[in-house]
Amino acid sequence: MAEVVIVEADLHNTRHQHAIIQLLDEYSQEPIIGGKPLAASVRNELIAGLQQHPTTEVLLAFVDDQAVGIAVCFLGFSTFAAKRLLNLHDLAVAAKFRGQGIGRALLEAVETKAQALSCCKVTLEVLEDNTRARRAYQVTGFLPRADDSTERQTLFLSKPIVQAD
Repeated sequence: MAEVVIVEADLHNTRHQHAIIQLLDEYSQEPIIGGKPLAASVRNELIAGLQQHPTTEVLLAFVDDQAVGIAVCFLGFSTFAAKRLLNLHDLAVAAKFRGQGIGRALLEAVETKAQALSCCKVTLEVLEDNTRARRAYQVTGFLPRADDSTERQTLFLSKPIVQAD
């Protein structure tokens, strides 16, 4: 396999914009994620939304000048450590490039970025039944968070917010 090159996405670069949309669209079509392409409205608004969000960090993986992987992250803040954290929101590798170390390279690049930003940790969410992703995260040192005093596992929950028209 050719060398994997990881770059920080330039959200104003048309090539990077297309890569972001293409990789996230393919990712959204995975059955475990949702099984549907990105909605047209999302495709149309995604780049502007990422540009406007003040803490967006996107890394792209390229092989032979082809975009093959993406890590979309956002800076957050840990009140208990009083330091920044980096949340890995989406990690995806194009299907035909899986199993070649690209995901691991992206995870290492995310960790390097977090260190450069003086973050205390990298956080992420993964679906319980996404065993392939969970294995990849565990191999690179991501473990279920346990409360230091009780060894209770932390669950990340979400609630959709419906906007009034």
